[in-house]
Amino acid sequence: MTTSPATDRNTESVTAEETEPAEVAPADDTPWWLRHYTFVGTAVGLIMIWLSLTPSLLPRGPLFQGIVSGACGAVGYGLGVFAVWLVRYMRSKDSSPRAPGWAWLVLVVAGIVGQVLMIIWFHRWQDDVRDLMDVPRLDWIDYPMAAVIGIVVLFLFVEIGQQAGRLTRFLSRQLNRVAPPRVSATVSVLLLVALTIALLNGVVVRFAMSTLNNTFESVNNEESPDNSAPTTALRSGGPDSLVTWSSLGHQGRMFIGSGPTVAQLTEFNGTPAVEPIRAYAGLNSADGIKATAELAAQELQRTGGLNRAVVAVATTTGTGWINQAEADALEYMYNGDTAIVSMQYSFLPSWLSFLVDRENARQAGQALFEAVDELIRVMPEAQRPKLVVFGESLGSFGGEAPFLSLNNIVARTDGALFSGPTFNNTVWAELTRTRDAGSPEWLPIYDAGDNVRFAARPEDLNRPDQPWGHPRVVYMQHASDPIAWWNPHLLFAEPDWLKEPRGYDVLPSVRWIPVVTFVQVSADMAVAVDVPDGHGHRYVQNVANAWAAVLQPPGWTPEKTARLRPLMHSGE
Repeated sequence: MTTSPATDRNTESVTAEETEPAEVAPADDTPWWLRHYTFVGTAVGLIMIWLSLTPSLLPRGPLFQGIVSGACGAVGYGLGVFAVWLVRYMRSKDSSPRAPGWAWLVLVVAGIVGQVLMIIWFHRWQDDVRDLMDVPRLDWIDYPMAAVIGIVVLFLFVEIGQQAGRLTRFLSRQLNRVAPPRVSATVSVLLLVALTIALLNGVVVRFAMSTLNNTFESVNNEESPDNSAPTTALRSGGPDSLVTWSSLGHQGRMFIGSGPTVAQLTEFNGTPAVEPIRAYAGLNSADGIKATAELAAQELQRTGGLNRAVVAVATTTGTGWINQAEADALEYMYNGDTAIVSMQYSFLPSWLSFLVDRENARQAGQALFEAVDELIRVMPEAQRPKLVVFGESLGSFGGEAPFLSLNNIVARTDGALFSGPTFNNTVWAELTRTRDAGSPEWLPIYDAGDNVRFAARPEDLNRPDQPWGHPRVVYMQHASDPIAWWNPHLLFAEPDWLKEPRGYDVLPSVRWIPVVTFVQVSADMAVAVDVPDGHGHRYVQNVANAWAAVLQPPGWTPEKTARLRPLMHSGE
């Protein structure tokens, strides 16, 4: 008996409706987990979980290791399912044979053995990196805790994927009534992707950002009873100030209310000190970034900051945070004859601002420097103070914003200190890319160190061992700082900092693995400051050495630097 083309199409449509995309629909007595999960997806997901337990940059607690393992396992499962679908699609098949029971048994046994071995390896390298960075070792309970968290995260992501697959098949069945099955499947996937993007870019993002802004704005507005408004006119928020104390924001108030006192400066330097000037404008101090920058510059002028020996323009992180060590060291070195000016441009913490608020950081850094520079340029040249810039992390990105190149920094400032730079730092990225031959990416040498030097430790400031010119720029960066080395290229390209000889605090066992290394370094960013000074994203005592090298203050000695180092703290 022959069949018509229409009958063939109907049969094909029914077949497409009744089969799962990855495996033949099992019998009713098949175990639930066999009906719910695919063999290849499970196998690839298991391999990715193993890879997630390989060495990374920083010590990691059970929470973040569980998140990394679960995320990697989910990515692996998705890749496995996609690979099976792609092969089936290329072979013009509507279904795939289900894996036999013995294959699942082998996978389970291999999974248990492999997982035990990988946990042992994870335990060993965690101990190694913790000993290297002088961090307490994990307790035995942390390892099963990480496993439980990983399983929860894995199943959560896989279930989300399963639901997306069900929605796609539902849309395909509806479209099969008017179009061939393969066209229906393609259109369904495109519709789902478009819907997801629309939701994420529209409703979800707007709701999430509104919620986050409201949450962090509330934190920003909280005032501590232990930190009251200054009584000196030399600080923003004090008498005669152009800004109110409450408008400075939480981090602004912390910055204004801290720093060495005149008595401390006098005791340290052995000569009478003057009170340091700190000018600041918060996000609520003015309407818009440019207006806030101009207000901060006016505050600097009001306090008499332009008459000090050094004027420092500090670009903050998202919340308005400034590394106290970078500010305090400058004030100690000039015995208080300094003025530091800064501003807030966001309510969001640095890592979140880095993802969604980088443009504001760039605009703030540029607007603030230009406003201050304009005031200084109209002064008689002989009366101008030294003009320096500094910033950490996203603050270093914003601090670079007014300058197109190293030559521009050298031409327009008397020095710069940037710590923990990000991959978006254009000047830093260009200097690193065009570094002198033979110098490693994690600690490059550029133009024989004539005007710029890269340092992880104080002795690095003498690389190369020859005199360097003025003005000077220093980038502080640790080999284990994930903020500095995170880059989307990590997904599919091995970075030079892993190809070349390692930095002093990166384990020799760290290896680049496609996708996995990207996820691991991304997770390391969340714990980048949870390590001692000199590792990760912690820049504290070495700041004293960096500023001394950049500015070489009159009468300053290496002995003073050694005495200053223990007094430094980040203010976090």
